[in-house]
Amino acid sequence: MQTLDATFSALADPTRRAILMHLAKKDQTVMELTKPFRMSQPAISKHLKILEEAGLIITTKRAQERPRRLQTAPLKEAVGWMEKYRQMWEKRYQALDGLLDELQKIQTKGVRKK
Repeated sequence: MQTLDATFSALADPTRRAILMHLAKKDQTVMELTKPFRMSQPAISKHLKILEEAGLIITTKRAQERPRRLQTAPLKEAVGWMEKYRQMWEKRYQALDGLLDELQKIQTKGVRKK
């Protein structure tokens, strides 16, 4: 559950979600990630630190650069957690649809008898 807490906490910030979208396309260094944002390099580094602590990215080595790479395992865990709730709500909506259909049939029969 701590992983989920860290994942959702990290994803709560729109800048961090945007960083993950950039990293989904390709591995990037801090300097490369700073370009599309109107933020300083230290500000982007703080976001990267939070993403790395949540396990959503890792730092790799490429010669003298340290590009960040997206890690999908925490996202898959979050999707799995949300999917359980989606399925639960889907069953409840189906039960509600069945009840509404029955009520409509009863109402239709009542109208015909008049």
